[in-house]
Amino acid sequence: MSFLIVPVTSRGSLSKAVESQIEEAIRLKVLTAGVRLPTELELSKQFQVSRTAVREALRVLSAKGLITIVKGKGIFVRDLSSSIATDSIDLYLHLQGARNYALDVVQARQIIEPPIAASAALYHTKDDAERLEKDFDDHNRSQGDYSELARLDMTFHLDIARASENFLIPLLLEPIHKLMPQIKLSVYAAGADSKALAVKWHRKILDAILRRDAEAAQQAMTRHLAIALQQVEQMLKHPEGGSTMNSVERSEKRSANRN
Repeated sequence: MSFLIVPVTSRGSLSKAVESQIEEAIRLKVLTAGVRLPTELELSKQFQVSRTAVREALRVLSAKGLITIVKGKGIFVRDLSSSIATDSIDLYLHLQGARNYALDVVQARQIIEPPIAASAALYHTKDDAERLEKDFDDHNRSQGDYSELARLDMTFHLDIARASENFLIPLLLEPIHKLMPQIKLSVYAAGADSKALAVKWHRKILDAILRRDAEAAQQAMTRHLAIALQQVEQMLKHPEGGSTMNSVERSEKRSANRN
């Protein structure tokens, strides 16, 4: 790797200059997954900086998910995955989220997910269809606790994003969905019929996707997320839950009567 290294002469942060050179080599795929980097001492000699500067650069690269440091074995370029991108955004959203970020999360989903459902209807593959059917069945049949229901619920939605066959869509949506489990857990705990409502609308969305009806898929997702927003609003007003019929259930009954 020595031919890649330019000795650092910047007046700025020496560790930042080292970090930038190594990151650029990884971005350009000059350094590929699994490649072993020189030791700290070797890097410090080649970059002509202190081991402290090299150590700080490696710490930052490791935090970014670009390298992994294995004690006793060395420093290796990581196999890059979507989680590297989504985990960083997820952490930022958690740290920056307002107290009632639940409403922001669901409202963002209302903007983003209906068109995704339409794209999934148009472009899904046979494998996508089989995966979505399994997701639906797993959620429908689950006798697990609220945490398990929340996880299965979100898996269904993320697989719809993957079924859009646009690789950017899951990357954009996954960090938002990583904020959902605690919200969903609270919603399931607060409403006796929350799972039944989710299953009902998941089935409508899935059926529309499978018959490649983009308009129906988008409309079903729009309605599903409108109900989700009502559930969150009620959960925030009455976090202790309750067994009485809530506004979401009444809305569903009115909708059923109209149909």
